[in-house]
Amino acid sequence: MYLSRFLSLHTLWVTVSSVMQHYPSVWGHYDVCKTQIYTEEGKVWDYMACQPEARDMIKYVKVTLDPPDITCGDPPETFCAMGNPYMCNNECDASTQELAHPPELMFDLEGRHPSTFWQSTTWKDYPKPLHVNITLSWNKTIELTDNIVITFESGRPDQMILEKSLDYGRTWQPYQYYATDCLDAFHMDPKSVRDLSQHTVLEIICTEEYSTGYMTNSKIIHFEIKDRFAFFAGPRLHNMASLYGQLDTTKKLRDFFTVTDLRIRLLRPATGEIYVDEQHLARYFYAISDIRVYGRCKCNLHATGCKEENKRLLCECEHNTTGPDCGKCKKNYQGRPWSPGSYLPIPKGTANICIPSISSIGNPPKFDRIWPNISSLEVSKPNQANVCDNELLHCQNGGTCINNVRCQCPPAYTGILCEKLRCEREPGGCGRSSARGRAAPGPGLLLLLLLLLLLLPLLPLLPAARAC
Repeated sequence: MYLSRFLSLHTLWVTVSSVMQHYPSVWGHYDVCKTQIYTEEGKVWDYMACQPEARDMIKYVKVTLDPPDITCGDPPETFCAMGNPYMCNNECDASTQELAHPPELMFDLEGRHPSTFWQSTTWKDYPKPLHVNITLSWNKTIELTDNIVITFESGRPDQMILEKSLDYGRTWQPYQYYATDCLDAFHMDPKSVRDLSQHTVLEIICTEEYSTGYMTNSKIIHFEIKDRFAFFAGPRLHNMASLYGQLDTTKKLRDFFTVTDLRIRLLRPATGEIYVDEQHLARYFYAISDIRVYGRCKCNLHATGCKEENKRLLCECEHNTTGPDCGKCKKNYQGRPWSPGSYLPIPKGTANICIPSISSIGNPPKFDRIWPNISSLEVSKPNQANVCDNELLHCQNGGTCINNVRCQCPPAYTGILCEKLRCEREPGGCGRSSARGRAAPGPGLLLLLLLLLLLLPLLPLLPAARAC
């Protein structure tokens, strides 16, 4: 029995420990915007920086192809295996589901047999270049958090450019060049990400690592996000605090990992050799079976969630901000210029909340707390925020919210949210008997005290438990 009770408490300890050990890691996601804390003035909201969790962004992408008729199958055509130009028993026919290869097959579930993929027409118009632009659009600013991965069903192209846009496709800039011969294709010396450093991490390079011809195990192209993160966070990304600090203070670095659109420019299909075999042009084409893009909605550290609404991603803004990226203050909350949240100081960051406009408060606002949107007469104005509610503006120190208009305070307290001791207004101020300084313990301390109370009665029994 003693052993059973001891094991039960051990289980409780493991559970509490597992919960507590996650607290230091929460800052890494900035997925908590506010928490209630106990101060000298009672229970108040403590606001911090926050951002949505990373997710598979391909679920929300819109894809367009240029030229629009570049997909094979209309009219039907036969294509050959690249490794064997005489094996030409593969057919592409847009009118037959089993033989069609539309663009949406770049994003369907992998692991299916036979594999599904998008495919272009063959290089039947050689020597005219076979150029294809594949544009991925989100209609939303996103921040990349993992490598971009493109899996080709055909051979990896001899020449390709990955580009990005920060203004919804109006302008483009290169992310990386890919070629079997960088000097010949783009007049650039070949490099890999391993050749970069903290000081050159933003350099646009041409790499020859991903442009070999058709090989069974060599169908993947990467754009290395994590390798660039590692220059600041270490090889295993253990020092994310350093990375976040750099992102916070270096706008160019932050913008480097931010996109609204991506464009894959396919400039020359895989040939597997120096010269194109003009007698077997049906062996040259592009085919992509999978594209992976992981990231998070950019919400300027003012939101924990991002929802899809009318086929568009929108940040669920906190901190009295609004807009698709939480990029401005709400109406009547423009008491100071809008500012993005900050990763610093780590681990909680700074919320930089929008505060009510001075004209709607009547008193100069304090920047370190949320002030209710009320007049100097402590009466709520029409069409403005509630004085108190059950989510953001709690009545403090045991006060009761009356119709969201005012707080009914206990005898010892006063103020808009019952945040002040009444004795402060009396001659002599507050004595030792006042409630000032009676800060309630935080949730972590309460858990530890509860565990200690449960363990104390069993201390004399521990030798017996070992004997069992």
